Amino acid sequence: MNRSYALSLGAVAMAVVTLRGIVRGEVVSEVVIESIVVLVVFALLGWMIGEIADHLVRTDVEARYRSRVASFLKELDDAAESKE
Repeated sequence: MNRSYALSLGAVAMAVVTLRGIVRGEVVSEVVIESIVVLVVFALLGWMIGEIADHLVRTDVEARYRSRVASFLKELDDAAESKE
């Protein structure tokens, strides 16, 4: 997930800076340098956001799994007790 976010945010940021440079008629060499810097910064930001999102999703899935297993084991215990 972190690579996807990094790629997406970096590419969008680079495109926005490039379009801004085209609209304003800025010098190409300056726009290229700015867009590469913005690409790196937003790629790092996207990577961090992706790591956080991945951690949150994994934690939630694990908690739901553990809850479901505990519920299933409780049902098994209840069924075993009722048969006795």
